[in-house]
Amino acid sequence: MSENIWKARWTKDQIKSMVLEQFEFFWALDTGIPRTQLVQVEQAKDIPHAVIVSGLRRAGKSTLLAQMANRLGADQFYYVNFEDDRFLGFEADDVNDLYQVLVEVFGERKIFIIDEVQNIAGWEHFVRRFMDMGFKFYITGSNASLLSKELGTRLTGRYVPIELFPFSFKEYLEFRGEEIPDLNRMTTIHHARLQSSLQAYLESGGVPDALKYPELPLLRTLYDDVLYRDIATRYRLDDVTAIRELAFYLISNPTSLISFNKLKDQLRLGSVNTIKNYISYMENSWLVFTLNVYDYSVKRQQIAPKKIYCIDTGLVNKVGFGFSPNTGKLLENLVFLTIRRTTPDIYYFSSPSGHEVDFYLPESRQLIQVTQNLNNAGTRDREVRALQDAIQLLKPKSALILTDANGSDFEIDRIPVSVRSAAEWMLNP
Repeated sequence: MSENIWKARWTKDQIKSMVLEQFEFFWALDTGIPRTQLVQVEQAKDIPHAVIVSGLRRAGKSTLLAQMANRLGADQFYYVNFEDDRFLGFEADDVNDLYQVLVEVFGERKIFIIDEVQNIAGWEHFVRRFMDMGFKFYITGSNASLLSKELGTRLTGRYVPIELFPFSFKEYLEFRGEEIPDLNRMTTIHHARLQSSLQAYLESGGVPDALKYPELPLLRTLYDDVLYRDIATRYRLDDVTAIRELAFYLISNPTSLISFNKLKDQLRLGSVNTIKNYISYMENSWLVFTLNVYDYSVKRQQIAPKKIYCIDTGLVNKVGFGFSPNTGKLLENLVFLTIRRTTPDIYYFSSPSGHEVDFYLPESRQLIQVTQNLNNAGTRDREVRALQDAIQLLKPKSALILTDANGSDFEIDRIPVSVRSAAEWMLNP
């Protein structure tokens, strides 16, 4: 019986010590800079819904909830971290015993803060049961698929999903203690400083601990943890080498077009289904994102090559392989992440003549093109030609070119096209 597996390993006093140690560690966390998503978390505090924070491990999910906890007060909540190896063997049926211990240690409270809930099979059952009794839950998890599947079946309509990414450019500047400039009063010095900061952000990425301790190989450790703990162990993969090779290839080629068939042949990784499954595992673990081409035919969207993006440019630089820094690809990756933070419905566009626009957002009907600079006439002609093709076919409301400096706006077929500094746009997209 499950009640004997976990409890048999610990005495009641040991379990009490365990939950007390976890609580004290959580309460003592350095909460750092307020995350943008803290507003969303606080807005949900007065409704009975569970708040589910999902994202890459080490992206700051626990810290975000610690920021919320500090506003609640130490006597208002229980804290449990299921990533703790002392919870190995714990099952959903053991929750009543755990709850009894929590009450004995902390007294009666109505709020649960739970880290890495996906480690407990059937977690949604006890969350639903306790919610029905009037408890409030704040939960973190590092697997998008498991969370969405379980939430959809048990907590339908009773949860608030919040995605947490590594630091945005604005959060990065705040973390570094750098001034956030007034975009309406930018001097030459302000422009230069902002471009310099963007270059540093392109190289380092936004994973909080990696920025806090740059002397340690934390991005490499994070990458290994995602591959081995979040993917290989969870999906019971026997051939870890295969998925490691695929992950290395994808992270080494951000913004590139990929074909499942070509990847299968190039990396000799069995079947197309194997490639699809492995990439979906990486997406579920927040390591990479794939982007479909925009097409009115869903079938063509599915069979056309996909574009690949990484969750963090620091990971690209530390884990991926490249002969030289490719600022253009990293910049496009950052723009994608900036859009994806608020807009999940994103596509790329490819015209019949082979011209490509980096992003199309159907909801706002906006085209976005990213280029390192427009100083070269050939580069400008290529970017504008791609927009012309897309505008003729999609009839968008607007188009945007993101580059190294603000430029003069113009029109294509009466559609306004703005030219903006990517660094400034990232501060106010």
